[in-house]
Amino acid sequence: MTSPVSLGTWPTPLEAAPRLAARLGLADLWFKRDDLGGLGGGGNKIRKLRYTCAEALAAGASMVITSGAPQSNHARLTAAAAGRLGLACVLVLAGPPVRDRRGNLLLDELAGAEIVWSGDRPLAEVVAVEAERRSAYVIPFGGTSPTSLAGYMDCGRELRAQVPDIDGVEVVVAVGSGGMMAGLVRELGAERVVGVDTGALPDARAAVAGLLVGQVEPAALRIDGSQVGAGYGTLTDAVRAALRTTAREEGVFLDPTYTGRAMAALLAGSFPHGDRVVFLHSGGLPGLFGHPELSA
Repeated sequence: MTSPVSLGTWPTPLEAAPRLAARLGLADLWFKRDDLGGLGGGGNKIRKLRYTCAEALAAGASMVITSGAPQSNHARLTAAAAGRLGLACVLVLAGPPVRDRRGNLLLDELAGAEIVWSGDRPLAEVVAVEAERRSAYVIPFGGTSPTSLAGYMDCGRELRAQVPDIDGVEVVVAVGSGGMMAGLVRELGAERVVGVDTGALPDARAAVAGLLVGQVEPAALRIDGSQVGAGYGTLTDAVRAALRTTAREEGVFLDPTYTGRAMAALLAGSFPHGDRVVFLHSGGLPGLFGHPELSA
């Protein structure tokens, strides 16, 4: 495997959350602050990009291309990583052009990314056409690939060093493209990781299992689907309440698509858990400002 490039600040902090712990009846609750990774507004994608960008550079690429929703955290951090590494960046974003540049869209443009809107066409189709036309290196949706799993295996090793008696702790994580959960499962074991489905893919279990073929049986994966609501990118009342509760109890801001759903599941007690929990904060604060409906 190509050695990862240096893009962030490691290890990310582990912070106790005693007020939320008391509210949930937990002996211990910690936030693993991957939102403080250091690059481009922070977030979990930095760990993956350390490996995928290393592959791009090793392949002699001068341009990278990736895809996502208009407020994609992965797209924002790919643009930031490309800028730091001297690569051109193209972002294929879903749907028609958005005139109101706020949140991650604003940061994409500040980082110098060129944005291509997919319109009615599938994202993968547009990425394939643009990548061939421009001879660009493709970074997968969400930054997830077999190679990038190493980023969250790194995170699992950090947790082993940071958390007392890690064998008695459960790690709660949002599941989008599946790489974050898969990497943690490889390092910590399926019994220790609880994934909360965000609705990003049709079948979260299949996505995670597909990254762990031959290592973990799909049935062993602990995935909660209670917070998908009307689908990926929609704001539910439970998520809105989770955002407010976390901000008011611990002064920590979550995002409405990923960490908000994971916290809503934890607050609802919708999956069995012990009394010592690590909540993986995967970032997304810039995207929060792209959701004006939160103020309604």
